[in-house]
Amino acid sequence: MLADVELAKSYRLLNHGPTVLVSSAAGGKRNVMAAAWAMPLDFDPPKVLVVVDKSTCTRELIEASGEFVLNIPCRAQAAQVVRAGSESGHGRDKFASCGLEPLPAQKVGAPRVGGCIAYLECKVVPEPHNQRQYDLFIGEVIAAQADDEVYRDGRWTFSDAAKRSLHYISGGAFFATGESFQAG
Repeated sequence: MLADVELAKSYRLLNHGPTVLVSSAAGGKRNVMAAAWAMPLDFDPPKVLVVVDKSTCTRELIEASGEFVLNIPCRAQAAQVVRAGSESGHGRDKFASCGLEPLPAQKVGAPRVGGCIAYLECKVVPEPHNQRQYDLFIGEVIAAQADDEVYRDGRWTFSDAAKRSLHYISGGAFFATGESFQAG
């Protein structure tokens, strides 16, 4: 079951550096793409950064709508993540072609990706120079939820190997989040 995440602590959903699926929608079209370059930026209001190449359908939809969702997929979705990162969304429904289920978001028009372990719904903070020059988008997080089986009390607790977050290295290869431990 999904539980709301306090927005001031929503950065913790990305703090461990997972690969994300970026979903977007505008004008009756939707798309999803994989992204390895996403990170928290600020606490209050909470903000994130994500790199979205100017040639992608996702970018076109983000620019048209001013919003997106960072979906945090899990190990069980690795093959779908590779496919979403390898196919173009121009002229096709990548949700269908990648076997991903679009679900309604809480506060934005972009869909969520079913089966993910966390979601950050974002409104674009316009920074035209960064978007043009570096393909870098800043998003203000306006809603955040996580699977309470793996994220509770403000931290990740990965007990189920299939629900561990993914960390892309290259060539279709990932690491899954490992065992947590306390220092000291």
